[in-house]
Amino acid sequence: MRMLNVSKRNNVLAVCCVIALAILFSGCDSLRFAPNEQQKQNAWLHNRTAVATAETAQTEGSSEKLQSLTDLNELQSRSFTTYFGLPKQFPPADTTEQILVESNRQLANTALVQSAERPNPWDVADSMLDLGIGICAMLGGVCGTKAVGFLKQAKNKSKALQEIIAGNELFKKNNAEATTAFKDAHRNQSHQTRQIVTAAKG
Repeated sequence: MRMLNVSKRNNVLAVCCVIALAILFSGCDSLRFAPNEQQKQNAWLHNRTAVATAETAQTEGSSEKLQSLTDLNELQSRSFTTYFGLPKQFPPADTTEQILVESNRQLANTALVQSAERPNPWDVADSMLDLGIGICAMLGGVCGTKAVGFLKQAKNKSKALQEIIAGNELFKKNNAEATTAFKDAHRNQSHQTRQIVTAAKG
């Protein structure tokens, strides 16, 4: 029974470490913030715009091709609203005039900027390490205690690496004439070290 508990603890520890390292080294391009209220409103307005466009193309007797395109566009836009979720507050969008107000253009621009934002890889790695520390502390025992110590040490090393990289980037920025010499000094770094530094820069 004791051997089974140790095995479970080791498995949980291994999974936590793998997840934290995978996030740190893969960067945060694959991670995104959950859609906020403005992004949800924009997705919903996109669907309302697509509906109005399809209706306008039909009532104005546009070509079959344009009508087919606007119908497809309206169908495609439903997936955005479904993916993002409905907003808590729906902007007025019953008429074309309401859809075309300037505030909706500003909302679209804001949502575009927000959609490009990504979590800071250091914050994600710290959160994952904290989660691993919490899980290992709950498991307790000798293995849990050792794992907590290991993860705390990894967190401290991660913070130290972050500070070194930030200092190096600041030095290169403030001493542009020394950039070539700085790169020459780091030319003999291993491939693994280069990968870690590149991932850490974000």
